[in-house]
This record gives sequence, structure tokens and C-alpha cells, in this order.
Amino acid sequence: MSARKEKTFSSFKWIDFVNPGKPELKELASEFLLDINLVNDSLQHGHLPKLEKLEKYTFIILRSFTALAGDRITKHSEISNKIAFFLKEDLLITIHRKEFSFLSIEKPDYQHPQELFLDIAFEMVHSFDAPLKNQADRIDQFERTLFLKKSSQISLEDLYFQKIKARIGRKLLILTQNVLNQFDIKQSYQTRLQDIRDKLTHSILTYDEIMDDSLNLLNTYLSITTQRSNDVMKLLTVFSAFFLPLTFIVGVYGMNFDNMPELKWPKGYFLSLGLMATVVIVIYFWFKRRKIL
Repeated sequence: MSARKEKTFSSFKWIDFVNPGKPELKELASEFLLDINLVNDSLQHGHLPKLEKLEKYTFIILRSFTALAGDRITKHSEISNKIAFFLKEDLLITIHRKEFSFLSIEKPDYQHPQELFLDIAFEMVHSFDAPLKNQADRIDQFERTLFLKKSSQISLEDLYFQKIKARIGRKLLILTQNVLNQFDIKQSYQTRLQDIRDKLTHSILTYDEIMDDSLNLLNTYLSITTQRSNDVMKLLTVFSAFFLPLTFIVGVYGMNFDNMPELKWPKGYFLSLGLMATVVIVIYFWFKRRKIL
């Protein structure tokens, strides 16, 4: 359902459109002399953060984190939703499909559209904080399980989606950082903009750590799995080394040919057992000397 909200401050007007239809977008472009292509872009899926400077206004798209903790993310449109901004000296227009709680502005007055834009941009960047912390905690849990418990309890599928989510989140924040670096801001709002940039830098570095940890966990998991397979093969090889000579002896004396002189020995059975025991002992001490066992 579409909705149009207007709020007038001392020096400018803020118009917020929620999920408008094409006729409303066309009317909006005509009313405020906006490029219809940019207006249509404001609701199209998949647009990444960007900034376009035009003669009479600035067009900006930013994305806010909206995915749930357990979502299996593969695309940026699944992890976030966007807000499009049209900034003029006396007007701020926001267009978006999803409702955002932080757009319920409680501050009584703003001096300039840029000031309101920066507050909204801060909330959008801040929306990555809680998911980012949850993801970092999840990676820590993977590490504890891998090194302190059983690596078999780790899901490679979960680890893969954590890595994908970190990669997409990092990409969105880097693009957001580029947008804000291009934004021409009044001197009085430079401090506020720098706060957002600092927040972005911290979040991007955290995503870098998560991606590195995810890759290291994946490599460690594969190494442990390979080592476990090698241990199994080693154990099978050791058993084979013990039993192959014994099998050979049993096979030779199990042929029962008439001309086998050993078949007539009264103590042949015990001698063959002794031979087998001697072979086992020799192999055992040879393995110990070679530090195989």
C-alpha cells in the first residue's frame, strides 16, 4: 500500500513516499521537475548505492540492512532494502518500498535537508551493526567448535553462507563509503559526516576480519578432514603390514599338497604360529624404530 507523508521544517520540506505506484512516480517527477528515469530507479530492485549530481538536485541511493539472522543470503537485494533521496536546497524527497522505523523522525526541527539526510544515512549505516556483531559471534562459535569440540559438528553450508553474507555486506558498505565521499556537504555538517565515515570504516574492517576468519576456518576444516583421512589410511596400512605376511604364511600352509614336508611335522602347527608371532614382533619393532607407531 502506498503512502505519502509530508513534514515541514523551518527552512525546507521533507516528502516521504512509501511504495508508490508508477502514476504517483510520474506525478512526482512532474511536480518537482525530477528526471523520470531517476525517479523510476528509486523503486527498481537491485540498485546498489550510488550518487548522481544534477544541476538542481542530488540523487542518492543507500541501502539498509533488513535480512534476518538465519536467512541464507546470496544477493544484496536479499540482505538489504534501499532508500532513494532527492536533495534540493529547500526540499528532501525519500522514496522506498519497505517501511523503516528510523524514518519516524522525532527531532522537532532541522536547518537544512543535508542535516536530515545525514541522520537517516547514519541510521542506515547503523542497521549493519547488530547483524555484523551476530555474524562475528557466529564465526567465533565456529572456531570454538572446530578447535575445542568436534569439527564434524560444523556445517560447511552455514560457513559458506556466512562468508557470502560478509562479502555482500562489505561490498554495500564500501559503495556507501564511496557515495558519502562524493557528497558535497556544508562545512557545519562535516563532523557529522565524518562520524558516519568512521562508522563505515570500522564496519568494513570487521567484515574483512569475518571474511578472513571464514576462509581460515574453511582451510582449517579441510586440513583437519584431510588429516583424519590420512590417519585412517595410516591405520589401514599398519594393519595391512601386520596381516599381509601372516596371510601369506597361512595361504602357503593351507594348500595341502602331498609333497609338502611340513605337513608331517608333529609340531608344525605350533612352529607356524611361532613364525607368525616372530613376524609380528619384527614388524612392530621396525615400525617403532621408524617412528611410524
